[in-house]
Amino acid sequence: MKKQEEIEFTTADSIVKELVQAGVEAAFGIVSIHNMPIYDAILREGSIKLICSRGESGAVNMADGYARATGKLGVVITSTGTGAGNAAGSLVEAWAAGVPLLHLTGEVASTYLGTGRGYIHECKDQLSMMSGACKNAVRLRNPAQSAAVVRKAIQEALTAPTGPVTLEIPIDYQSAIIEDISLDGIQVATSEKQSTAFIPEQAVEKMVEARRPVIWAGGGVISANASQELQKLAEILGTAVITSQSGKGSIPENHEQCIGHFAAYESTKEFLQNADLLISVGVRFRGNETSNWKVPVPEEHIAIDADLQAINRNYKSTIGLVGDAKDMLAALIQKLEEKSVYADPSYVSEVRSLRNEVRAQLRATLGPYEQFVDGMREILPKDTIIVRDVTVQANVWGSRLFEIYEPRTSIHASGGGIGQGLPTAIGAQMGCQDKTVVLMAGDGGFMVNVGEMVTAAEENLPVIIVLFDDSGYGVLRNIQEAAYGRQVAVDLLSPDFVKLAESMHFDAVRIGSGDEFVSELKKAKERRKPSMIVVDMEAVGPMAKPFGGPPGAAEAFKPKKL
Repeated sequence: MKKQEEIEFTTADSIVKELVQAGVEAAFGIVSIHNMPIYDAILREGSIKLICSRGESGAVNMADGYARATGKLGVVITSTGTGAGNAAGSLVEAWAAGVPLLHLTGEVASTYLGTGRGYIHECKDQLSMMSGACKNAVRLRNPAQSAAVVRKAIQEALTAPTGPVTLEIPIDYQSAIIEDISLDGIQVATSEKQSTAFIPEQAVEKMVEARRPVIWAGGGVISANASQELQKLAEILGTAVITSQSGKGSIPENHEQCIGHFAAYESTKEFLQNADLLISVGVRFRGNETSNWKVPVPEEHIAIDADLQAINRNYKSTIGLVGDAKDMLAALIQKLEEKSVYADPSYVSEVRSLRNEVRAQLRATLGPYEQFVDGMREILPKDTIIVRDVTVQANVWGSRLFEIYEPRTSIHASGGGIGQGLPTAIGAQMGCQDKTVVLMAGDGGFMVNVGEMVTAAEENLPVIIVLFDDSGYGVLRNIQEAAYGRQVAVDLLSPDFVKLAESMHFDAVRIGSGDEFVSELKKAKERRKPSMIVVDMEAVGPMAKPFGGPPGAAEAFKPKKL
């Protein structure tokens, strides 16, 4: 074997050099005959930690969770054809959530691209498949340009609106010997930004004049690291603060002005009808969070977003401020501090009352699970990262009543796909090894990526899985019952999850009461080992009110004329 210094510099080395230049510390994926040169180059370079997943879908979710929890670029490496296809669904989730992620995938040898000759792992049109799942997908067409192409892909992933970018590298190009060049000038890991925020005086005056203002904060606040500015603006103006699911943590949820993720509640809708100004910051206004855009908003709407195309996409705005949320909010605060702003104490008191009202309404539906949410918040550290798969308990109270105090400590499935929670939690724990990471999942979705438990054990990650086992797809079961009065294809045979978890090197226990749950959660937090708590939902008992899905879900599926 040649010594490292004698090995020729290749395209794979150029790719890894750019990853290191961008500050990449970890990469997730599965080694393959169509990415092996890249893996070998990472091994030889030595500074990037490789995490071996059990499936490409899980690998992308891990890179996604890592990026969301740390704010860094997520990197995933997959194979060609079927391997890239396995990654596509999870890339859609990263795209829906606006996660900065670089997906490196192999391709068949350049001479066989598009020939249909049956080259191993060949896909009819892999680039189009990746393009449909990502912010963008590009193919390396000249090995000598690899450094520039990789850097541009990373820049695109990190540029607002952020998102996943796929880079295809044909297998024969990966081992191609090229010249080692240095790219000077534009870098991809810069921390200093030049503020270009322009604030029209009209926007400032509307804020000063408003007497019942509301801020709607989204994931863009967190992506821009603008949480402190958001809270300060809210306090200057005395606004109510509604958050999207992605915006949880943009303001501490114990703040008296934080309504939280309750936009579609009737009490909140009534409140919004009487508001005189909406300030939206980095929020997408997703259909399932706005009753498919039936939540009313004030006519006066100042929209702040880094994405030019977000303006007027779902709700019309009277003023659109396009730019980095941190810059925009800082500039607004500076201008407002120069003026006389009156925050009406009676309005702030009304906001506080609404905050308490919507929480009380939700608590009344929980039955025995009220002890679960209170126990979790009491036991877990304030900076615990809570990851929620799509399951009843996560949707009902995990996303609303479990208070989030810091940015990047709340992660959920933005695209609504089940089963991605486990690998996402693993990625989050990999990126934040000193923090507590807790996954809330249901038995139906959990089985989709169950093999990734071994990845967590292999990396000795102390992730805590709280698995709600009702032997079925609980959300769909309730929606079907509400829509049709009957159920189909939602009942599942559960394995013995405790034995399954123990076989994958997890400490595991099955519980059937709130008291048991609180006791076992304390133990899991303290042991700092991969742990699973299986919640026997039949033993715990039903919620006081069944969850029928997002508002209007059941009605949407009833027969009707178009």
